Amino acid sequence: MARAIFYLFVLITSTIYSQSDEKTEVKAAVDTFFEGFHKGDTTLMKSVIADKIIMQTAYKNKEGKDILVTDEPGKLINAIANRPADQKWDERLLDYSIQVDGNMANAWTPYEFWYNGAFSHCGVNSFQLFKDGDQWKIIYLIDTRRKSTCDR
Repeated sequence: MARAIFYLFVLITSTIYSQSDEKTEVKAAVDTFFEGFHKGDTTLMKSVIADKIIMQTAYKNKEGKDILVTDEPGKLINAIANRPADQKWDERLLDYSIQVDGNMANAWTPYEFWYNGAFSHCGVNSFQLFKDGDQWKIIYLIDTRRKSTCDR
């Protein structure tokens, strides 16, 4: 009986540590994306995004209508690559909520966006990731954007 309890304990703790390691790797992929974003390093950004990533933004327009925009990934990459040197884009992640199931993960990251040191907007990023071999890749990114109701 003691042996069975020991094996059960080993199985449970190894599963917990494995899940924790995967969450750490998912967070590292998101952090790498934003490291490239802030540095203007599109090669670094591309290292953690899938070739066929889907990117969307959800917001309310000035009339209060809900809008969903789908962008080409190249649009963001080009904006980062061609950002003028006098512009500073600072997306500050406020928290991470990461869930992993096998080779699929979700990272929910509330954020504030600052442009040249001034608050611009806030929202939430929702990253969907797929573990491609031994590397987590972002396959889908949707964010919300609003200028009010930010908890600052």
